Order: sequence, then structure tokens, then C-alpha cells
Amino acid sequence: MSVVRIAGGVTTAAPQRSVLLAWLLAGAGILSQVMFPLTGGGTLPLTVAAVVLLAGASVAHAWVSRGAATALALVGVAGGLGLVAEAVGVATGFPFGGYDYTGTLGPEVLGVPVLVPLAWTMMAWPALLVARVLVRGLVREPGGWRARAATTAVAAWALTAWDVFLDPQMVDAGHWAWDTPAPHLPGVEGIPLTNFAGWLAVAALLTGVLDLVVDCLVDPDLARHRPSLPEVLQRDSVPVTVYLWTYASSVMANAVFFGRPSVALVGALVMGVVAVPLARRAWLARRDLGAGW
Repeated sequence: MSVVRIAGGVTTAAPQRSVLLAWLLAGAGILSQVMFPLTGGGTLPLTVAAVVLLAGASVAHAWVSRGAATALALVGVAGGLGLVAEAVGVATGFPFGGYDYTGTLGPEVLGVPVLVPLAWTMMAWPALLVARVLVRGLVREPGGWRARAATTAVAAWALTAWDVFLDPQMVDAGHWAWDTPAPHLPGVEGIPLTNFAGWLAVAALLTGVLDLVVDCLVDPDLARHRPSLPEVLQRDSVPVTVYLWTYASSVMANAVFFGRPSVALVGALVMGVVAVPLARRAWLARRDLGAGW
């Protein structure tokens, strides 16, 4: 990771080649997802490709923007806690409710497909970083407990909201099944409310720990400098783009291609709580910086 000085302090500037790798992985993952509607909702190879590539993009971005230790922490915290939560969930029904994987997602560890903790890793990083963007300016002490609590709350919502789209797609594809799919979120039939409550709890634990660990691993010289919002969005443009793409493409796919208009509507509202203000901030930051990022 390189450091450059700018007016007003110090900021990180990841080497262009390294940033390009994260962009290439994200672009390839997005291209894999574009193929889903053309294959009737996706095939196993496309699903594996999308998850592996986008998880790789998150890890690569964590590495080039904040160092190798942060990338390893992302894998350990998001992937590790995600695996533990899923293994406990399959074995006991807590905290998501009773469900079973059907063996269609490839190799498993502790009864959980390897692809699943990769999916937690894939979206935990964007969820945390977009939460940090949205919390900026809402609290007086950027490093204080109020900021950390607010970041965890927003990140947990951002991550859970994605599952409003994900779970119906995976259940319809036959990758897992719920023991008791009711009561459910209005418009999202077949997915119990306990699932989303469990997601909120696990996502809060996961992103809260990750937020703290990442701050502990950041170079102290860099931690003392609080970059402007445009600088933050420029540095974290890869995960921000992935999150906004996930929102827009999920709404479109469910509304137009998958025949789930109610899921599209509910997901648009729930995930839009995060995605819409994020898009506005990104647009304003792009305008302030110019069209160069």
C-alpha cells in the first residue's frame, strides 16, 4: 500500500495495478450475474463464479486499500463467523430458524457449503464500507462508541437487506429449504421472519467485530487523518459499486426476469434505505472530484 500527501493531510492511494485487479474481479463477477436471467435464474457454475469472483474482489480491495492483515481479517471474521453461524443454524435451527441445505451447492464443511462463507465474505466488506460512508457526519466523534455502534447498525441492515433478494432466489433454485416458512415478510413468501432476525444478529456481530479489527490494523499515521467524503468514495469505489450494482440488478432481475415483483418491491424498499442515500452521496462526490474516478 502506498501513501501520498494531499492538501489537508495524508491519504491512501492503492497502486493502480492492484486496484485494477479488484476492478477486474468485480467486473467478472458482475458479468457472471448478468448471465443469470439468460439461464433461467443461474446455473451452479455461474453461481460459483459470481460468488468466488466477487469475494475475491472484496478481499483484493481490502488488501490494496488497507493492507494484507486487513484482507486476512476479512476472510477470518466474515468467512469464519459466517461458517460458524451457518453450521450452528443447520444443526440447531438457531438463529435463522430450521433449514437444510440440499447438497446442490458443492463441497461442504460442517454441513455448510463452502460457497456460503464465501458469500458472507463477498458482501460483508461492501456492507461495512457503505455503512462507514453513511455514518460520516452523523456523529461528532468519528472514532467513538456512538460512531461504531451506528456503523454496526447500518452495516447489519445493509447486509441483511441483501438477503431479501438472495433467499427467495436460492430457495426457488432448490439450494436450501425451510422447515417452517411462515410467518414471512409481506411480499416475500416462503422465507420466515426468523431468518431475517437471525441475519440481523449475525450481521451485527460480524460487521461490528470486523469494524473494530480493521481499525486496529490500520497504520496509526493513516488513522489520524480523516479523509474527505470524496476521497473515501474514491478509495472505496469498488465495494461501493458492487453494493449499488447488487441493489439495482436485484430489483431489475426480480421485477422483470424472475417473476417475483413483490420481492422486487419489498427488496427495493428495504435495501433502498441504504442504497439510495449511498447513490446520492456517491454522485455528489463524483461531481466534486470530477469525472476522473
